[in-house]
Amino acid sequence: MGIVVGAFEAKTKLAELLNKVEAGESVTITRRGKAVAQLVAVRSDDEQMRLQALIEEIKRTRVGRDRGAKPGSTIPELIKAGRRY
Repeated sequence: MGIVVGAFEAKTKLAELLNKVEAGESVTITRRGKAVAQLVAVRSDDEQMRLQALIEEIKRTRVGRDRGAKPGSTIPELIKAGRRY
């Protein structure tokens, strides 16, 4: 889950937490013990483009392989359509 800190501590140690996020950690910020925010590193444009290309490739290979099952189908509906879950 990464590092968990309270809101006050996050405010007082923001620079230190940003260094940890930059190094690959994730930071969850809590208020009264409840998670309210998460600090994570931003993906670079190259990473974002590679991810989008991968998604598009997966979509292309999935065309015609749904065997009639619709998005959001239940497991019994998928089994009835002859599809593994």
